[in-house]
Amino acid sequence: MVARVLQDDEAARVVGLGRRFRRIVRSRCGAAPAKPGITTAYDAWLSDARACGARVNESFAVSLAQDGAAVRAGLRLPWSSGHDEGQVNRLKLLKRSMYGRAKLDLLRRRFLLAA
Repeated sequence: MVARVLQDDEAARVVGLGRRFRRIVRSRCGAAPAKPGITTAYDAWLSDARACGARVNESFAVSLAQDGAAVRAGLRLPWSSGHDEGQVNRLKLLKRSMYGRAKLDLLRRRFLLAA
């Protein structure tokens, strides 16, 4: 099935760029500190994505370029907010499951017991 999709040139470009971006993100080495005249793997991917001809990749590349400093920091630095985001997601799920069923005291008790 995937082989049939990849027979289309545009789909193959989109998949290829997606796989390259995944390798850059997973290896966390695509955005070394900027040095004059040196292109990083992220910079090369960004320029390829902007010029690929697939609208989805071009708009994604433009949105990443708009927040370039944060993307480069995320690719370069070892810190992650994943644990915090997971806790926030868990609390929102608890809140949604209790919506309209309990008053604030029961909701507070459920949050504290879940923590």
